[in-house]
Amino acid sequence: MEDILLLQAIERYLDGTMLPAEKAYFEQLRKNTPEIDQMVVEHNMFLHQMDMFSANKNLRNSLHETHTKLVERGDVYEGGELSAKGKVVQLYNKYKRVTAIAASVGGAIALAMSIIVISLSPAPKKEDLQELSKKFNSLEGKVNAEIKNKSKFPDGASIKGGTGFLIDTKGYLITNAHVLKGSSFVNVTNTKGDVFNAKIVFIDTPKDLAILKISDDDYVSLKSLPYSIAKSDVKLGEEVFTLGYPRNDITYTKGDISAKTGYNGDTSTFQIQVPANPGNSGGPLLNKNGEVVGVLSTREIEAEGVTFAIKSKNIHNLIDQLKTTDTSIQNIKMPSHSNLKGMDRESQINKIEDCVYMVQAFNKK
Repeated sequence: MEDILLLQAIERYLDGTMLPAEKAYFEQLRKNTPEIDQMVVEHNMFLHQMDMFSANKNLRNSLHETHTKLVERGDVYEGGELSAKGKVVQLYNKYKRVTAIAASVGGAIALAMSIIVISLSPAPKKEDLQELSKKFNSLEGKVNAEIKNKSKFPDGASIKGGTGFLIDTKGYLITNAHVLKGSSFVNVTNTKGDVFNAKIVFIDTPKDLAILKISDDDYVSLKSLPYSIAKSDVKLGEEVFTLGYPRNDITYTKGDISAKTGYNGDTSTFQIQVPANPGNSGGPLLNKNGEVVGVLSTREIEAEGVTFAIKSKNIHNLIDQLKTTDTSIQNIKMPSHSNLKGMDRESQINKIEDCVYMVQAFNKK
């Protein structure tokens, strides 16, 4: 019964029939509950697909009715191939001048409309995208106290962060460059609540990738990483999932590849239909075989559930480039084989979550 009531609330939210106070409460509930946010996105997609199906069905019915009328009037002949061809040629010869004029006028109108639309449409702005990092000092006091008690931050530090994941057992992690913007010091926290000091190894701002290295005596290297870092491109419609820290504990969300390019046709990223929130920046995006195919980075502000991820092959390109100039990077051995293929999702998450960290960046005062 609760699920039915929730779906009814989602439908009223999407069709705009909610009262303002109820809508404000529901939007806050979406913000605080990723599961409900995901349900809204998925239900919106379902309703959109139903509308498309209905439109296609209506179009087919309309075409069928038009075809029937043409047959009854004798404009279309449904007999043998030779007779039908002769009828088509006859009709073409009769109306070819009118057709040519109509085509010319239509082409001119289409061209003029395109020019008008291009001239009046605003250029795409970076403001249309939201980076998925978050500021910890904007959270509730209780959460702040919990972070402070477990962390190694100096007093008065303004903390912002996101997510990072291991690409080498020795403590090398990947995150987004914008997570570290303006910061000189980093702590990372695992799912057990253990906090480690980390250093910034390299930041690639144009690609929005950064490499961290856990440099803490308390860190114990893992024997191996369960996933691999894919070099190949993603497939349209491919199911993907991610782990990250939009909250103070790790969360799981899933979705699908909805476009093989990112915002405004960016070929270094791709688009996914998955709910993402501030704190998900730098999180790994994995396919069903347990291969990292991307790194979550941004979401579109005006479009519900439209998120973008940096293609994983950019991680390989970055490491290969650095190995020619930085001897310390030569020690990085990224996993090339996934041990998660064929596992159920719960088992995959159980193996992966120890490799995904909350990233907390700050400056000492």
